[in-house]
Amino acid sequence: MLQSIKKMISGEVIELNQLKKIVNKINALEDSFTQKNDEELQAYTNIFREKLNEGISPEELIIEAFAVVREASKRVLGMRHYDSQLMGGAVLTQSQIAQMQTGEGKTLVATLPAYVMAAYGKGTHIITANEYLATRDYEQMKPLFEFLGLSVGLNVAGLEKEEKQAAYLCDITYGTGTEFGFDYLRDHMIQREDERVQRPLFYALIDEVDSILIDEARTPLIIAGKSNASLNLFPVMQMVVKSFEDKREYDYYPETKQIVLLDEGADRLEEAFGIDNVYDREHREFLHIAMQTLRAKVVMRKDVDYIVKDDKIQIVDQYTGRIMEGRTYSDGLHQAIEAKEKVSIKEENNTQASVTIQHYFRLYSHISGMTGSAMPSRDEFWETYNLRVTEIPTNKPNKRIDMETVVYLSSEDKMKKIVAETKKHHEVGRPVLIGTTSIEQSEKLSNFFKEEGLKHNILNAKTEEDEAELISNAGQMHKIMLATNMAGRGTDILLGEGVAELGGLHIIGTELHSSARIDMQLRGRSGRQGDPGSTQFIVSLDDELFYYYDEEEFAKYKKKVKTDESGLIISPNPTKFVYNVQKVIEGMHFSSRSHLLKLDDVNNDQQKVIYNYREKALKLENMQSLIQIAIQERLNYFLKDMLEMDAAGETALHQEVIDEIKIIGTLTTTEPIDYSNFTAESKEQLQKELNVVYRMALDELENDVDEDTWKDIQSIYIETLDRYWISHLGNLHHLREGISVRGYGQEDPYRLYSFDALDMFNHMLNSFFRDISRYFLQVNSSKIEE
Repeated sequence: MLQSIKKMISGEVIELNQLKKIVNKINALEDSFTQKNDEELQAYTNIFREKLNEGISPEELIIEAFAVVREASKRVLGMRHYDSQLMGGAVLTQSQIAQMQTGEGKTLVATLPAYVMAAYGKGTHIITANEYLATRDYEQMKPLFEFLGLSVGLNVAGLEKEEKQAAYLCDITYGTGTEFGFDYLRDHMIQREDERVQRPLFYALIDEVDSILIDEARTPLIIAGKSNASLNLFPVMQMVVKSFEDKREYDYYPETKQIVLLDEGADRLEEAFGIDNVYDREHREFLHIAMQTLRAKVVMRKDVDYIVKDDKIQIVDQYTGRIMEGRTYSDGLHQAIEAKEKVSIKEENNTQASVTIQHYFRLYSHISGMTGSAMPSRDEFWETYNLRVTEIPTNKPNKRIDMETVVYLSSEDKMKKIVAETKKHHEVGRPVLIGTTSIEQSEKLSNFFKEEGLKHNILNAKTEEDEAELISNAGQMHKIMLATNMAGRGTDILLGEGVAELGGLHIIGTELHSSARIDMQLRGRSGRQGDPGSTQFIVSLDDELFYYYDEEEFAKYKKKVKTDESGLIISPNPTKFVYNVQKVIEGMHFSSRSHLLKLDDVNNDQQKVIYNYREKALKLENMQSLIQIAIQERLNYFLKDMLEMDAAGETALHQEVIDEIKIIGTLTTTEPIDYSNFTAESKEQLQKELNVVYRMALDELENDVDEDTWKDIQSIYIETLDRYWISHLGNLHHLREGISVRGYGQEDPYRLYSFDALDMFNHMLNSFFRDISRYFLQVNSSKIEE
């Protein structure tokens, strides 16, 4: 009753009632659409296109359009959209998030809003969590869309430029969020307009939307280039640092994963490398490599954060357990791990372009998403993306039994319980899925099962190639599967014959994740489409979740703990405690994402300015006006600074102005200029002369410049802009690292960051305008002389 009242207050009941009315209207059309032949059904696509072009909103087309898609799906795929799927589709077409349980057919749901929005002809992007799902969904749904007269493309890594352009020109394009994001970055690094692959970003429909917009939000997409950092130092540094110990050479803070070098550690580094003081400016790169090597030793864990495969370090996605293809750690950390694991050390990468998932998807005109676990994060979805979350009822009543979480004092006692529970269900023939949070944990459990003679499969980042086959068999009688979180996204486990009668699939969660949403996803593997099933989390106080919790509060709880003979915690209320800890950690992650968003907003505003200049420079006809802007901005810089500079800084500025007048004067006139009367005190005279030489510079734009010269200038303009932007990104990275320290003294660190970042940006732009103005004048001067 209380839950019903809450739903009424939140507006969910009103929303569901409206959705039911829409569904009833669609159902009322079903018989008449069944009687239409294929040509009549296909003709609706052009009708809808015309209506959208006339200004009709997508919401106004839902009833007829959904009736068309449902009928076409019946004919082409042999699949009929359920009422619940129509409701989900309606929510998505209104640019919202639909929470739909696992097994409700979200792949088919996506066809409804995709069809409506694709009728605009501006490009609909269907975003999946990985390429396996993108390819699967593309292949399954392509016949339906093509029957309705829409083109469908697949955008995956490794495609040639022409293949990507073709995929993006399609009405509907399937792919992963990271690949779309990287294409966006690459499009802003092109040298010619015809190299661009993406169209303007219009509509994105995101499957597993919480995974992509929240779990991956803190991970920036980075395109990097090679650095000149010394590779030989990493293995030597590893030999020295590997014997360092916590509280002796360094202090480690696991809550924030920060490491502080102690005096003993600094002394050992100085002794080993014959250095007087590791903190001297000349040894800044040396100290950076030392700290990254220490981080690789202390923080980064093999088979948890990364795996070693084919003489390479491959990063593991903490939320899905999948290998993050092509990703490397930045700032020397990857090289430090390579040295630690004794694999070939590759050159370090420098950031050339970067964007966060948060920012990339905020560039779309419309976004919507679906997932089985959005409600716990609905406030964050609204605050960050202006997306409402609507919970869609299941097609059939949920029969799954979610058993109470049990908490053990030690990981050893927990493991015994997991093995015992697995045996119990296995003996009666029920399939069991055991969800782990890391590859390391799944392999440790595997060893326990081997000792007990329990035959099982492991599904994790090391065996991703066998994923489809393993998943298809996971619901068969007597099957036991160990899986990292990768099995929790977009994968349906169908029950084998006779399994439903035994109680369905049983799921065991071995740890609570730092996000309740991930736990919801694991539970959702069982009980799909009204199937029976059960789930239980078996956890311990040794689990990783508690590493991030307040040490003092954790110690207080442990002192009060009482257990039975098996190590099961009886009191104080263990489930209340562990779920409270989870909530606290979720809050920390939310704060971290909010923190990142504030910093990114500053960076993204600057990026827009740079990308705008770059976009214009790709069109040769814009070059004259861009050079004019550069010359005018350079003049404005001096005039502004001369007005604002205090007496202490006037002498240095006046000398800079004199130098500028000499350089620009030399490039713009053959007439001799008398500089002997220019003094630091002659402010008005300097301003007057500055205006004169810059007026001559602007006049140079009136001279005839041939097309080949403009092409040379265009090339240098883009190259110079890129070089300054790459350098600026590195400076912003270092500025970020220091803002928490500068935040002391009751000053707002974000305010300080925005001021400093703007100051750095203006200086960078001024340097760019200086270089490109001088280059133009030099080229033009030499052409005139010829």
